[in-house]
Amino acid sequence: MRKLYLVPIIHMSADLGTLAQAIERRGIVALGKDFWLRHKKTVTRFWDSIAEFFDCLEAEGVKIYQDGLIADGEMGMRIVEEGVREGSKNYEIISGLLKKEASLVRTEDLPLVKKEYDSLNRIVRSRSSGSKIIASLRYQLLQDKLLKERDDFIGRRINETLSDGETGILFIGAYHNVLPKLPGDIDINEVKKLEKIKEYQNLLSNPARDERRFKQLAEYLISPVSLS
Repeated sequence: MRKLYLVPIIHMSADLGTLAQAIERRGIVALGKDFWLRHKKTVTRFWDSIAEFFDCLEAEGVKIYQDGLIADGEMGMRIVEEGVREGSKNYEIISGLLKKEASLVRTEDLPLVKKEYDSLNRIVRSRSSGSKIIASLRYQLLQDKLLKERDDFIGRRINETLSDGETGILFIGAYHNVLPKLPGDIDINEVKKLEKIKEYQNLLSNPARDERRFKQLAEYLISPVSLS
């Protein structure tokens, strides 16, 4: 039996590279500064709870799979180190696991990741409402196909590289759908429930959100990890 911990990702600004400032501005405009700052604090505490869980995990021989990771080896280590320098909690956790003798595995296909990044970049960099609408429509047409292709690739990589008796950790965006791509002999442990993370993110962008439910989900995000 193979074992896989699944960690749904909520991105911090440090994870977004050159897109960070534009997305920050859009978040403040859409949600208001106070609400946006509250969300950012929730995300930071979410990652703190994940870090506390993995601090207690015996990591020797564990294989690390990361959303967007297009290389392993020396180049993969440079990607992780750059993420840590930028202040990414996600990459700080990975760095800590690597220091405990975990290993990094190339998770994604570069052309597919680049294609999606370029599409998103065109949206956030658009200077007029017309060009933004056009870029958004183009991305919507590509989004489902790109995400499926990426999920297919990630599923194959895990199946090909995680051997019987081994443990892996997959850090993956909540809107990915990798689980159906994995064979039944992999025991999946959701460190945080994928559906709850998706619900939180959907409510975040919904002006008519149920505030009581949103608060419940925010409390779940920052609570200690429990796999029971």
